[in-house]
Amino acid sequence: MDASHLKEVCAEVAHIAGQAAAFIRSQVGQVVADQVESKERNSLVSYVDKKAEEILVNALTPLVPSPGFITEEDTVTNNHSEFTWIIDPLDGTTNFLQQIPIFSVSVALIHHHEAVLGCVVDIMQDETYTAWRGGGAWCNGKPIHVSQTSELSEAIIATGFPYHKPGALVSLVDVFQGFLARARGIRRLGSAALDLTYVACGKMDGFYETTLNAWDVAAGTILVREAGGIVSDFEGKGEFVSKQAIVASNALLHDTMLAILSEGAVIKE
Repeated sequence: MDASHLKEVCAEVAHIAGQAAAFIRSQVGQVVADQVESKERNSLVSYVDKKAEEILVNALTPLVPSPGFITEEDTVTNNHSEFTWIIDPLDGTTNFLQQIPIFSVSVALIHHHEAVLGCVVDIMQDETYTAWRGGGAWCNGKPIHVSQTSELSEAIIATGFPYHKPGALVSLVDVFQGFLARARGIRRLGSAALDLTYVACGKMDGFYETTLNAWDVAAGTILVREAGGIVSDFEGKGEFVSKQAIVASNALLHDTMLAILSEGAVIKE
């Protein structure tokens, strides 16, 4: 699939993701307590997540031949194919349920295990971010780029913390203190897809987190790369999905971020 074809498919994906985002936006403040399920500690899901995923799966299926799907809410059987859609229908469910306006729709297309297209909708900001292999990164049709911040002392760094692996918290706190002492500021938004997207457009200068899944990061990583940034695991390699440890930056700060992560000896298992 060449860049021209990817651009056309990306436009379709942006429209579909926008439909899912519009549905989610219409449900803000409408979900009651008995409509919320707990998948695991502090991991919540409602009919909104599931319905948004159904919208995405049904509309994305005809865009590429015989696609596989990797989805968070399992509304379709998860399987890999030559073309595989990776979907997070509502990244930031807790924020959504609390009416904190930081949540997103995230869709990526994988071809032979390589991300070739990504779309993240910042739902409450009505901003649609898109990228495709070789086509750059865009927000509402305008090109975006990573920041030019070269000193960590001037950087805003985003992160998150795993709820279900308390054994990792001690080392993660050490890392957090390392960034807190050296960066201009730290932010914890509650949507990894938006963390990566904000690195891509220069709102953030870097991001790191552990125990994320493919649907959390697949779209955001191609946005960062097409916007001129770098994405890796904590050792600087490309195994951030299998290791569930990701660091993204504007490229200028990447080595510095890796050094701080190394100092903290973050527990990855």
